[in-house]
Amino acid sequence: MWLRPSAGAALTVLPPLTGSQMIELPAIRWGEPYESLDVDQVSHFYTGEPIAKVHTVGSGIVRRDAKKAKHARRALQAMSPAELIARCAEAGELFESGTLAVGDSQQTPADFVQQQSATTGMPVSMCEANVTKNAFVLKNMERILDCLTRGLDLNILARGYGEEGRGVTVSYAAQCDALGAVLPSNSPGVHTLWLPVIALQMGLVLKPGSSEPWTPYRVYSAMVQAGIPREAFCLYPGAGAEIGGAILASCRRSMIFGGPQTIAQYEGNPRVQPHGPGYSKILFGDDCVDQWEQHIDLMVDSVLKNGGRSCINCSSIYASRHTREIAQALAERLGPVEVLPPDDPQSQLAAFTIPGAAPAIWGAIEADINDPQTTHMTEAYGDRLVEKDPVAYLRPVVLHCDSPDAPAANKEYMFPAVSVVECPQEKMLDAIGTTLIGTAITNDESFRADLIDCTDIDRLNLGPIPTPQVDWLQPHEGNLIEFLYRNRAVQVG
Repeated sequence: MWLRPSAGAALTVLPPLTGSQMIELPAIRWGEPYESLDVDQVSHFYTGEPIAKVHTVGSGIVRRDAKKAKHARRALQAMSPAELIARCAEAGELFESGTLAVGDSQQTPADFVQQQSATTGMPVSMCEANVTKNAFVLKNMERILDCLTRGLDLNILARGYGEEGRGVTVSYAAQCDALGAVLPSNSPGVHTLWLPVIALQMGLVLKPGSSEPWTPYRVYSAMVQAGIPREAFCLYPGAGAEIGGAILASCRRSMIFGGPQTIAQYEGNPRVQPHGPGYSKILFGDDCVDQWEQHIDLMVDSVLKNGGRSCINCSSIYASRHTREIAQALAERLGPVEVLPPDDPQSQLAAFTIPGAAPAIWGAIEADINDPQTTHMTEAYGDRLVEKDPVAYLRPVVLHCDSPDAPAANKEYMFPAVSVVECPQEKMLDAIGTTLIGTAITNDESFRADLIDCTDIDRLNLGPIPTPQVDWLQPHEGNLIEFLYRNRAVQVG
C-alpha cells in the first residue's frame, strides 16, 4: 500500500512501486567475481520484497586484495590518458543508455532507475537526474581533468615528470595505486567525485552503499564494456561496517561519506578525504536584500532540489532584515509539498528507510522549535512527520531564527529543511561556520572581497546562483588531483 496525503489531509491508498526479479551481485576482486557464503539481501524500501542478493567479504580479504593494488595501476598505465579518457566517454554513453551485465542480469537504463528507487526510497525522477549527472562526468572527462589540473598535460602525471612550459621540469608523485571509497546510499550524485580516478591511471576499491549498490556496479560494467581493464576494480558490497574500515586502513588514499562524527574522526588525516554535511547557505547583502522576492524561486530550488538530501542543498539563509517575510514566503511554497509515490513525476521527497531515523530527526527539530529565538513557519501546513510502517517521511520544514545564536541556525538534515536567520551583514562571516556552498546575493564589492577571503566557504557563488547548481568543471569539496598527487622536485641530468 502507498500513502498519499490529499488536500484534506486524508490518506489515499495507492499501489507500491514494484521491484524486478531477484539479482545476484557477487563481490568483485580486481575484476574477478567472488561468490561468498555470506550474503546480504537488498530489499524494496516499502514492501520488503527482495530485490538483490549481494555477496559480502570479510576485512581479511579486503586487506589481502589491497596488496595487489599495484597490478591495477600497471594495467591502467598500459593505456595512455587519452585512451582512457576516450574509453570513459564511451562508458558514459553505455551507462546512460546501454543494456549492461550487472551481476547475473542484463540491466536496461529503466531497470537501473527502478531498482535504485525501489531500494533507496528516492523518487524515480531523482534517480533519472543522477543518471544524467554521472553520465555527463564520464562523457566530459577530458574537460573536467583539464580544469582539475589547471591545464596540466596529463602525460606528465602519467610519466611522473615533464616540462610544463617555461623550460621548467615539474614532477607529480602518485600517492596511491588505487583509491578506496566508502560510498553512501542517500545521493547517487556523489559518485561524480570518484569517476575521474580511472582516467588518472589509478584503480578503484569501492564499498557501495548498503541500499544503493546499483551505481558502482553499473559504472563498473560500463567501463569494462568500454574496454577499461576489469582488473582495475574491486567492489565489496554489504551492510557491514568492517568492510569500510578495512578499505580505509589498507588504501593509501580513500574517500568516506558520513555525518559530523565521521568528519571529526578523519579530520587532519592525509590518507582520508571525508565528505559530510555541507551546511550550504544563501547570504543576502544589505544592498540586495530589499529585492528578496526576486529570488524566491532560487531559494526554493536550493532547498528542495534532489529531495534536500545533498550536501549542496541550502540549509540556512542569512539576511539582516526581511527574514520573517522570507521565511513566510518559503513556508507558503514548501509547506504544502506532499508525500507522493516514488514513481509519481511530481514526487519530490525521499523515504527514510532506517527505522526510527525520521522520528529522531523530527524530535531534534522539535527541541529547536522550543527555543524562544526560533519560530516554526511550516506548522500551519500539516504534520511534518508522515509515518507508515516500515518507512517514514519528513515534509519540508522552514524555521525562522531571530539570531545566529539560535540552536537551529546552522543545522542540516537529509530532507528539505531550512533556517532563515536574522544577522547583520558585518557579523555574517563570523557566524556562518563551515559552509560547503555559499551563494552570496550582493553587488557590494567590499562584501564580495570579504567573501572571497572567507576561509569557511569552500565553493563560493557570487550572484544569484542556486546552491545545487554545480559546475562540474570546477573542484567540488577539495581538488581530487591535490589529494592523489604530491608535487615534488625532479632534476634530469
